[in-house]
Parts: sequence; structure tokens; C-alpha cells
Amino acid sequence: MTGFLILAFLILVASVAAVPLASRFGLGSVLGYLLAGMAISPLLATLRVDVEALQVFAEFGVVMMLFIVGLELEPKRLWEMRGKLFGLGGGQVLLTTLAIASIALLDDQPWRTALAIGMVLALSSTAIIIQTLTEKNLMRSEGGEASFSVLLVQDVAVIPILALLPFLAMPELLDATSAHAGEAAHHGGIDLTAAMPVWMAALARIVAVGAVIAIGIYAIRPLFRYIAAANLRELFTAAALVVVIGIALLMSLVGLSPALGAFLAGVVLATSEYRHELESDINPFKGLLLGLFFITVGAGIDFTLAGDIWPTVLFWALVTIAAKMLVLLAVGWLYGLRKQALWLFALSLPQAGEFAFVLISFGIANAVFDTALADLMLLVVALTMLMTPLLFIFYDKVVAHAYCERDEREADAIEEENPVIIAGRGRIGGIVDRMLQAAGYSTTVIDYDSHQLEIVRKFGFRTYFGDATRPDLLASAGIAQAKLLVVALDEREQIDRLVRYAIKNYPDLHILARAIDRNHVYELWAYGCRDIVRETYDSSLRMGRSAFEALGMDEDQAKAAADAFEEMDRSTMVDIANLYRLDMPYHENEALIARVRELRSEWDPILREQMDTILRKGPH
Repeated sequence: MTGFLILAFLILVASVAAVPLASRFGLGSVLGYLLAGMAISPLLATLRVDVEALQVFAEFGVVMMLFIVGLELEPKRLWEMRGKLFGLGGGQVLLTTLAIASIALLDDQPWRTALAIGMVLALSSTAIIIQTLTEKNLMRSEGGEASFSVLLVQDVAVIPILALLPFLAMPELLDATSAHAGEAAHHGGIDLTAAMPVWMAALARIVAVGAVIAIGIYAIRPLFRYIAAANLRELFTAAALVVVIGIALLMSLVGLSPALGAFLAGVVLATSEYRHELESDINPFKGLLLGLFFITVGAGIDFTLAGDIWPTVLFWALVTIAAKMLVLLAVGWLYGLRKQALWLFALSLPQAGEFAFVLISFGIANAVFDTALADLMLLVVALTMLMTPLLFIFYDKVVAHAYCERDEREADAIEEENPVIIAGRGRIGGIVDRMLQAAGYSTTVIDYDSHQLEIVRKFGFRTYFGDATRPDLLASAGIAQAKLLVVALDEREQIDRLVRYAIKNYPDLHILARAIDRNHVYELWAYGCRDIVRETYDSSLRMGRSAFEALGMDEDQAKAAADAFEEMDRSTMVDIANLYRLDMPYHENEALIARVRELRSEWDPILREQMDTILRKGPH
């Protein structure tokens, strides 16, 4: 028990220390976990912790992750992705295998070994890529969806690779196979189809896949209805774990990927009313196990061996990444990916994956790899995983930035001068524009989102493309003659920049500015703007009024209560805004804080008395 607590304490401390630090420097959580594992590797070795056994347990995080991914994909959407699955995914696996196998042949490897190396290194890391794409909100992007399609195909490709590897056995290694049988069993588990004829094993696997689909359709919903009747949240969590573990077990018993089975079950349940409940129950376990998996990858690096053969490890890591990137660029281009999407696709998938650890162990047990080559490949897999977050940093800092600048188009020529200029045609600016035009006022709307502009133009709304903070564009829009400037931009810095410029250069112009929050109101007031609207304030008042009605007030009472609060809130804004200072954060402004406290002590009793009066009047 003490040993387990020490191990758990070390892993958690390393995670808590390394992951926030890595995230702060833009390295991402995955690299943080890998670095944490590397940091505690000597301690784990001293404590004689079986890192490989821990890794097998942690790999269940990948299973849970694919179950949750499946919950997000309805069968209809998966069918719509069939082109990406077969074209991108199949092409990547086949071409990458051939490319890396060809390089291995040039390195004087036997053709059987070279082909096995190609198949093992052709697979990418589902855990790292999906985790990173999700963190960066890139899963729904064109490049992210293409990467996800390839990862799905790779997970399926594990099955034929496992079937093919025994046929690539090297005769001179057969005598050493028995020495690693235990290890193979440790990684591979029990396979009931191992002793079956090929046709019977194939049939058993087809039946298992059908059983998973049938369980998802016919058995899981009644199970959760039964569990829900008990009204115990912990039982629902237990049932969710039973589903995932049970399906993973079934797939393992027939020699299939547990991750694939979990994904299929998730897809079947994507239309279930219990989908969100399942996701919320599984997510905490998934996050912890995935973090543990990445830690074990970092801790499993043999630094002594790596120090002895580092040129070879570095060479094969670079070869793997370069070969896979070239294939990904070619396949992505042929499929129609361009610009950022193509580079995101190519930079996401060039590493080796977590299934490589299983395949390498399986290859040793089946006399495909000798121990020295297997150790080298394990180091190469770990190093490519470590390099993946750096590739994402390169994408963020170089590729995405470069394409943002390259995609900038020239601002539209504004050929009219209207009394009203609206900067920004988003959720707020668009409504303001429609209201003013409905009343007969002519407006000039400027927005920087070219995609959104193309959409609104299809509906007949005239909007000019350009950066509304540029003085030359404002001049061409006739700001010198305009009566009103509506600042409805999304970004706080842009709002501030435009308000400061307009107040300084056009003091007679009426400026109506959108504020992001209360603190932003004070800031805009300090700049000199005197007509400011908080973007969520009115909707918040309406929600508060609806809350009053839901609690028993009638419509008139709720309106009176909301009006009383609004009057109090607005009456204090100017008083506080006059104390706001641009040279310090508002929460460090002692005078402002003291005045807020003073006003609350004055207004809270008055407001409570007003509310009590409204409630005493009773419903009308």
C-alpha cells in the first residue's frame, strides 16, 4: 500500500508541477506530461516500478478517449466522412509503410524486417493528436477533420498489421521467440482466436463487431434506464465504466483493438439520450489515464541506451517524421487540402503512435524484431512523440501566422458617405444596422471578416471589407462628416484603439461604443466616451426578470424589480467610472474599491426595501 501511495504521489506531483508550466509557455499539456515522466524516470527506476505494466494500464485512456470521440460522431456524419477515411487514411497508411520500408531496405535491413518497420512507424498517436487538436479548438477545422479521419483508419489498420506480422518472422530469430512470449502475453492479453483457423478467426471478429453494435442499440439504453431509476449518480458512473471496459474486453478476446470497439460503441450511442451523461462520467477517467499514459511514455525512455546510440535514434526519428510529412503533404494535396489545412494535416501526424509499443512487443514475440532493433524503435517512437508538440508550436507561430498575413486582402473602396458608420457587423453591429436602416437612416458598415461578409452579401446587406481602426479607411468612409460612429467590434483592443482615435481626432462626433464588461465601461469612460453599452447587460436584465417570474412574481412585479435594480446599477456607474485609472488594474485601485464598498452599503438596504415593497403589493 505504501509503495502504491508513493507512486501515485510522485506522478501527481510531477503532473501538477510540469503541465501548468508547459501550458504557460505554450507547449501544451501533452509535452508537459511527457516532461513530467522524464523528470521522475530516475525515481521510478530506483523504486523498481514496472513502467511498461503501468503503460498498459494507462493505454485504457486511449480507449476511453475514442469512446468519447465516437459519442460526438453520429453514424450519418461518419458515412459522410467515408471519402476521407478511405482516400486520406488508406493512402497515408499504405504510402507511408512503403516509404519507410524503402528507407529501411537502404539501411541494409532484410525485406521482412523493413516492411514490419514501415507498418509499425506508419501509425500515428491518436492520444496526442486528438488531445492537442481539442485543446487548440482545431478538431472541427478542415485540417483537423482530415487528421481525425486518418487516425480512425490507422486504428483499424492495427488489426491487419497484427495478422500480417507473424508471416514476416525471421528464421534466425525463431529460437529467441520463447524468451519473449511472456512479454507478448503481458501486452497482448488473451486472444481466443489465436488457435483458430484464419476463416474462423475472421468470422469471430465479425461477430464481435456485430455484437458491439447490437449491444449499443438494444442493451445499453435499457441498462441506463434501469440505473437511472435508482437515482444514484455513482451507479451511473459505474455503469458507464462497465460499458467501456466490457466492450474493450470483448474486442481484446478476439484479437481486435479495444479502442476500435469503444469507438464503434460511441458512434452507436451518439444519438442516445444518455450521450451527454456518458461523456461527463467518462471524461475525468479519460483525462487522468491519458495523462498517466503520456507520463509513462516519458518515463519509459532508456536514457542510458539513448546516450549510447543517440545519432541512430535521431536519424530514424527525423527520417520517420520527414517521410511521413512528405506522404501527408502529397496525399493531402491530392485530396484537395490547401494552405493552413494542408500544413495542419502534415504537421499533426508525422510521429509514431502508442500502438507501436504493442506492435513492437508483438514483433519480438513473433521473431520479427531482435531485441536491439526493438529497443532502437522504442526510442524512436518516444522521440517522435516528444517532437510532436514542437511541430504544433511551429504551426501556431509560423504557419498559421504566415497564412493570416498572406490571406489579407485589400480593403474595399468605400464610395459613399453616410451619417452613420458602423464598425463591425457581428451579433451586435448587424442588429444595430438593420434597426437604423428600417427607420430610414443610411449606414456605412465596415467589417474585417471576409467569410462573414460573403454570407451577409448573399442576403442583400451591403458591408465593406476592411480594418475599421485604420484612419485612411475611416476618412474614405466620411468620418469627418458623420454624425454617429457605432463601435461594435469583437476584440477589446480594437474597440479601445478606435475609440481613442475617434475621440482625439473628431471631438464633435457622437461615439456609441460596445463594452465587453463592466471594467471595460470604466476604461472607455476614461478615454472620454460617454455613450457606452455593455454587450450582455440588457440580456442579463431580461434573464433576471424571467427568473423573478419563475419564482412567483407576475409580469408587472418582475419588471418593476428589474427596473429598480437597473436604476441602482446605472446610478453608480458614473461615480465609480470617475475614479478609474488607466495606469493600474481596477482591483488594485484602492479609491475605487473603497467607493464601491461605500455605495453598496448605501444602496443595498435601499434596493432590498424597494424589492420588499414590490413583493408586498402582490400580483396584479
